[in-house]
Amino acid sequence: MSIERISMKMATLLAGTALMFSATAVNAASLDEIKENGTIRIAVANEIPYGFVDPTGAAKGAGPDVAKHIMDALGVEKIEWITTDFSSLIPGLKADRFDMVAAEMAILPQRCQTVLFSEPNSSYGEGLLVADGNPKDVHAYSDFAENKDLKIAIMAGADQLEMMQALGVPEGQIVTLSANSDAISNVSTGRADAYAATSLTAANLAEKSDKVEVAANFTDPVIDGNPVRSWGGFTFAQGSEGLRDAVNGELAKFKETDEWREILTSYGFSDADVKGSGERTTEELCSASE
Repeated sequence: MSIERISMKMATLLAGTALMFSATAVNAASLDEIKENGTIRIAVANEIPYGFVDPTGAAKGAGPDVAKHIMDALGVEKIEWITTDFSSLIPGLKADRFDMVAAEMAILPQRCQTVLFSEPNSSYGEGLLVADGNPKDVHAYSDFAENKDLKIAIMAGADQLEMMQALGVPEGQIVTLSANSDAISNVSTGRADAYAATSLTAANLAEKSDKVEVAANFTDPVIDGNPVRSWGGFTFAQGSEGLRDAVNGELAKFKETDEWREILTSYGFSDADVKGSGERTTEELCSASE
């Protein structure tokens, strides 16, 4: 190939790359654009108590309730709520299907590589949903690494998968579900011996059926010598730094109020969860060892 043709090919590739980055910047909505349009699109994963839409169409949960206050403070007139599977939240942001996620998604290093996070809005621990009476006598995620006959269910895209992998649970013992609502039937029928989720999710599911319960005397998973605790925040597409920063400004002010605390505790977050939300920064969480 001649030097001229090589130069032309390189120029074409560089132009295409520039166009790609330009398109990314255009697709990421700014706060000014959102205010001019009058509407922000916020996604939830229909996961109680983090972010969900009730039968009347009202968005509720720790994420949406705080997001409503923040958007009002920022002068955004309307919120268009979008429900999707948890595993579709990040792809949806990247595809510009919504501007922000209010699902209290755990801030993890691998996620920080593809999306932006606000500072933490919440913190929460882990739990297990088991069949009534806990017939397999499971009380920890590590039980599934130690007993190859047990099967553990998790929700697609949830960070419990990384926990199971870190603990050495084989892929063949993991049952992947598309939604939390599938956990009760899977656990009560024995397709899975337990469902791994946050303590709040497990407790909420247990209230819906007498065929399941929360595993008593649960032992927090310990990975790399540290007990596992998650920090949830609002999520944005890369290129939305301005919107993220504006949300962070209002979130910091709101977290100083009793109203913010009452929102979290009304959805079952403990005092330890509320206090824990301020113990780590997003920068620390994003730079933590994977």
